[in-house]
Amino acid sequence: MKTVRIGTRGSMLALAQAGSVRDILRSSNPDIDFDIVPIKTTGDKILDAPLAKIGDKGLFTKEIENELLSGSIDIAVHSMKDMPTMLPDGLAIGAITERLDPRDVFVSKDGSALAALPAGAAVATGSLRRRAQLRAFRPDLTIVEIRGNVQSRLKKMRESPEIDGIILACAGITRLQMSDAVTEIISEEIIIPAVGQASLAIEIRSGDSDIEALVLALDHRESRIAVSCERAYLAELGGGCQVPIGGYATVSGDAVSISGMVASLDGKTVYRNAVSGPVSENETIGKICATKLLDNGAKSILDEIYGRSL
Repeated sequence: MKTVRIGTRGSMLALAQAGSVRDILRSSNPDIDFDIVPIKTTGDKILDAPLAKIGDKGLFTKEIENELLSGSIDIAVHSMKDMPTMLPDGLAIGAITERLDPRDVFVSKDGSALAALPAGAAVATGSLRRRAQLRAFRPDLTIVEIRGNVQSRLKKMRESPEIDGIILACAGITRLQMSDAVTEIISEEIIIPAVGQASLAIEIRSGDSDIEALVLALDHRESRIAVSCERAYLAELGGGCQVPIGGYATVSGDAVSISGMVASLDGKTVYRNAVSGPVSENETIGKICATKLLDNGAKSILDEIYGRSL
């Protein structure tokens, strides 16, 4: 029997994601054996530093992509939000899976909603995007840095007397079947999601026609349109995890709409914009949204953070 090897990070969430992909592929290809191969990435190895301090190019993808290029695995399953906008030569995104709810959630220790927390309450997050938007929404809150997988972050929150709540991705909680822990889903009016959040990227070797045909069944048209719009937006901004950037696109009929956000690190300055257009021009729509943000003042924030001119 032919074996197809699926590479992924080794966290419980990553394994659950890869498992869902394997199950779909197995159901339509009973003559193929699918093996999941866990691979440790740089982002998994360094847990004692904020992501923005480590760098932002392939923190959770590079080692997996190296295995894909070497032929040690045949398919890579990534959280789309971890994917750099530029892929290594020789690799391609073979499919973008159907997106779950891309919004963030708040998990409160005592059941209080985010808006109802007392002044000075401490909320944990390792994301500059969440941190900046949270500061803009509730500048009176204390923000606590936190890293690790979903389970370890929830454990730290529950065991630490200094933390009152934590912000996580709704999709991750859903895939781990832990939705009962959620206090509230945070509106995108408060926190715009990360680009690509809640979709999975199925990465393959360019020109591998057999694997390309195999993973095509995983591709979800509306999710691909929305995520492609967001990734074009992010590429135009030149952003990564070192910058508070959010981007959220939706598809309705023949139209795609994207809401974008760029914020200063302290959350005191937040630029937002929204653009809509035909789905056939989804990447152009994303670029227009980014350009408008840059023209409206976001460029000064990015220049300051990167210490260079875009």
